[in-house]
This record gives sequence, C-alpha cells and structure tokens, in this order.
Amino acid sequence: MTTPARIPFPVVDEVSRHCLQDEEPETVHIEVHLPGRLDPARMRKAFTEALHRHPRILMREVAGGWYRRRYEWELTAEPDVEVVSFPTPDGNALRDARTRALAEAPPLSLSPPIRLEVVQGGGLAATVLFLTINHTALDGPACLRILATAAEIYGGRDNAPAPAPTRAAREQPAAPENTPSNWARPARVAQGTPEHSPGNGLLVTELPLPHRPKDSPWTVNDQLMVTTALTIAHWNREHGESPRPLRITMPVDDRPRDMTMPMGNGTRLVEVPFSPTELTREPEDMPDLLRRTARRTRALKSLTRPQLGHGAGLLTAPVTPVAWRAALTRGLRRAAAPWTSTTLLSNIGRIPYPLDFGEEAGRAHAVWFSAPARMPRGLTVTTASTAGRLHLALRWSRTLLGHGDGDRLRDLFEHYLHTTEGTS
Repeated sequence: MTTPARIPFPVVDEVSRHCLQDEEPETVHIEVHLPGRLDPARMRKAFTEALHRHPRILMREVAGGWYRRRYEWELTAEPDVEVVSFPTPDGNALRDARTRALAEAPPLSLSPPIRLEVVQGGGLAATVLFLTINHTALDGPACLRILATAAEIYGGRDNAPAPAPTRAAREQPAAPENTPSNWARPARVAQGTPEHSPGNGLLVTELPLPHRPKDSPWTVNDQLMVTTALTIAHWNREHGESPRPLRITMPVDDRPRDMTMPMGNGTRLVEVPFSPTELTREPEDMPDLLRRTARRTRALKSLTRPQLGHGAGLLTAPVTPVAWRAALTRGLRRAAAPWTSTTLLSNIGRIPYPLDFGEEAGRAHAVWFSAPARMPRGLTVTTASTAGRLHLALRWSRTLLGHGDGDRLRDLFEHYLHTTEGTS
C-alpha cells in the first residue's frame, strides 16, 4: 500500500492555522454569474476532473498531537467528499449560499478544503457559482484557476488565460520623498452601527471601470488604492475620528496563470502608506496623489521579500511543538493589533480566463471575490473586472459595521473612484 505524500505547512498556512476562530471563519468567496444553466452530473464530473489535473489541491490536514513540530498536508488520490452541490432552488437560494460562503469554512480535515455550490432555478434566470475556500489552505487566484479548468472540460472551449497587459519599461522605482513611516500606528476603520452578531457581512456591487488617461504613469490598481484610502478617510471624518496615517495591505501575486500555476497561498503582502495630509487635498491635487501612489506601489512590488516578512519565518521554524508556537503567534497577533494595517485592498484585476462553459451555460459576465474581514481591520475591499465592468465586494466584521454602513461605504467608494478619472 502506497503511503500518501505529505507536505509541511508553508509559513502562510501555519500562521493562518494558528489564528483560526470559529466566530469569523477564514473563507474566501468567489461568485461567478453565468447567463445559462449547467447540467448537474456533467458539472460534477468536470469539476472532479479539474481537481485531478491540479492534484496539489486534493489535500487534507494530517491529524497529530500537540507535541508535533509541524502541521502537514496529506495529498489524496480522490476527494473525501462531494465538492459540488446544487441547493434546492427557492427565493432565498442566492442569499443563503452567499451567507454560507462567509460563515461555513470547508473543513481542513477533508480533501479538498473547498466547496462549490451551483444556484439555479427557483425563479433565477441564470446560474450563480459560489466557490468557498478555506483560506488556510488556498487563495482565490489558485481556485479561480481550478474553475477555469472545469469550464474548459465542461464546455469544450479554450479557457487559456489572456496574455498579461504589457507596460512600458521603467527605471527601478524608488519610494517618493516624505513617504509615511510604516512604524506609525495607523488609523482604524471607525466604528459604525454593528450588528452585534458573529461573522462577516458582505455587499457586492457593479461599477463602471474607471477611465485612465492614455500613457498615464498610474494603473487602475493605483486608482483603486487611492479610492480606498479616500473612502476610509472620509468615513472616519464623518465618525469624528482624528486624522491619522492610513496603511492599506495589498496582495501581490507573481504566479503564472496557466496550468503550471502553483496551488496554495501564493501571494505576498505589502503595505501602502498614506499620510493624513495626502488624503485631505483639493480635487485638483488628484494627479499628484495618483503619481505618488504609483511610485509607491511600484517600489513595493519590486521588493524581494518573504510572503509575510522575515519575522514569520522565524516564528514558524519547527524547533518547538506547534502548540507552543500557536500560543506565541496568537499572543503576538493580539499585541500587534494596534499596528495592523487599516484595511486590505485585493485587486484581482481583469479576470484572465474566459470562464466559458459552452453554448448552454455561456461565459461569465460577473465575478466577485471577497477576503476575510476579521478584526482589528474589520473591513476588506476586493475588486475584479469582467466584461468591461468593475465588480466590487465590501466585506466587514459584524462587530464593527452593519449593512447600512456597507451601503454608505459603497457610495463613498463610487464617488471617489469617479474623482480619479479624467486627470492627467
């Protein structure tokens, strides 16, 4: 009998595993809207085949005692559970699937740690796919690759990724002068009207893609970064908070998008700072703010560093039992909470795959992602573009904000996104 292959948890997986909370599960939600309908048996078969084509996703956590030095993933030949389900269609099916994607993480003990719900029928004119991912094991871009493979198998059409946009070569960027220090204690998102219940809330909306002047030195990602900073600064002023520096965590993903894409948590995190004075300027100063942000983000992206920094590697070195390291990690996380970044902006960018499921189901016309929004950040902003539209997801901790707060933040985001357009 062949012993299943085992893989030690990478640094990102271990840190996430140490800090799991039942109240706010570490899930990533991907929501894909198709114009037509899928055949259940055929879709189950296609998705299972896609898992086999990316075998690194077929894994579960190995059980072990407190004294073990590592967490380990065990690769499996087959899924332990049926991954694809078709919930009973009714008027609340869409809402209920979205709620489950935030509140119920696929268990790490069963392979694979993902779940796909297909909502169709029950008065719904189209099909909505809900892919829920346990973020301790995998991230959104990796699982979108799985879904693209499933689409190709199901529809028989090419779902290869589009070429990445080419950009003019620039000199090695340097951070602009007067960049705020990352050692300063950043602003927190001001308390709104919390729902006093555990878990996360979510708002998804569709907006026009922001116009970007031709040959401008900034990218749409820089426009989104500035929009997020201005939105939170405005929100905090409305709630009586004194101006403080903002820091926005930005995932950077350098992996290829083709079949060679490594599965797992593959992004590295950088933090983009903003000073209070940068966020209280007049509208005519927007081009300068965008240029400064572009230089800042390019300088951060060009740095070579571990995914979570050098300290995380030391923290996860297998020299003591995992239970001891878990206690230390949780303690350090609590102590560092005041210095945690203000929020996270994850811009997936243009969805690189057609996500074309064939003639009957069609091609995706909307794709939303959302990232966990645990305190102390309490709010994450995730964007993606599909079919020439921007798909925005605001996700928040219910101990910080309520749904009315999400509506207000969406309105502010839309307003400031518009102010970044048409500048030169």
